Amino acid sequence: MEEIAQLVLRWYRAGARDLPWRRTAFHEQYGAWGVLVSEFMLQQTPVARVIPHLEGWLARWPTPTAMAAASAADVVQQWANLGYPRRALWLHRAAIEVTQRHGGVVPRDVDALLALSGIGDYTARAVAVFAYGDRHPVVDTNTRRVLARAVEGRAQPSPPSRRDLALMESLLPTTDADAAAFNAGAMELGATVCTARSPRCEICPLAGTCAWLAAGRPDTGDTRRRQAAYEGSDRQARGAVLRLLRAAAPDGVPLDAVLPDWPDSRQRDRAIDSLIADGLAEADGEGISLPR
Repeated sequence: MEEIAQLVLRWYRAGARDLPWRRTAFHEQYGAWGVLVSEFMLQQTPVARVIPHLEGWLARWPTPTAMAAASAADVVQQWANLGYPRRALWLHRAAIEVTQRHGGVVPRDVDALLALSGIGDYTARAVAVFAYGDRHPVVDTNTRRVLARAVEGRAQPSPPSRRDLALMESLLPTTDADAAAFNAGAMELGATVCTARSPRCEICPLAGTCAWLAAGRPDTGDTRRRQAAYEGSDRQARGAVLRLLRAAAPDGVPLDAVLPDWPDSRQRDRAIDSLIADGLAEADGEGISLPR
C-alpha cells in the first residue's frame, strides 16, 4: 500500500498541471480564501471553465469580507454560466459567516470549515490541506476512482461513503507535505489518466500495482447514480430563466415575459418557482428579478 503513495508522488511531482490555485503567488495573494473559492467552483465543473471565472471573481472580491459586502444579485450575476448557481449563494453565505465568526479569515480547523454554508467533507479537508498544509485525507470523484481500481480491483467506485476517507487515510504518507502532494496527485491521476471512460493504463504510474489492471480490467458494474440529460431538463429551463434575469439586471422582467415560447410551460413555471425557493430570484406578483 505504501508503494502506491510513492509512485503517485513521483509521477505528480514530475509533471503536475500548472493550475492557478497551485501557484505560490496565488497563495500569497489570496490565501485560504482563494483555495475555498476555487474548490466551490470546481464542484461538477471542468477546470478549463473555472479558471477565467476564478480570476474575475477574485479580482472583484479578493477577500471574504469584500464578498460579504456584496449583494446576492451581484454574486449570482458574477457566477455567470458556471452552472449549479446555488453554489454562488452558498459561497456568499460562507463569506458572510467567515467575516462574522472568524474575523474575515477562512478557518483552518476542519470542523469550523464544515460549519460554513455549502461546505462538506471534501471541501473542508481540501482547504485544510491545500491552503494550510495540514494532514487529512481528501477524496473527490477522481480519487475514489483511482482507489477503486488500484486497491479494490473495481472498474468504478461505489457511491460515496465514509469508508473512502478511511481508505485514503491508510495510504497517506507520514509527512504533511507528502500527504498534501499525494492527495493532489491522486486527484490529478484520476482526472488525466485513470479517467472514467477511457483510462490510459499504458502510461499510468500504478500500472504495475493496480488490482483492476492485473485482473484484466473486468467490468464490475457501475452503481453510481446517473445524472439526467441536460437537454430538455428542468436544469436547462432554470438556466434559461437565470440568463434572462442576468441580462435584465438590475431591473426585473414581467412574469408573462419570462420564456413565453418555452416548449413546456409547466416546466418553465417549475423553473421559476424553484429559483425563487432557492433564493436565486425574487418575485413581487408582477415581475421577477435576481435577488435584491
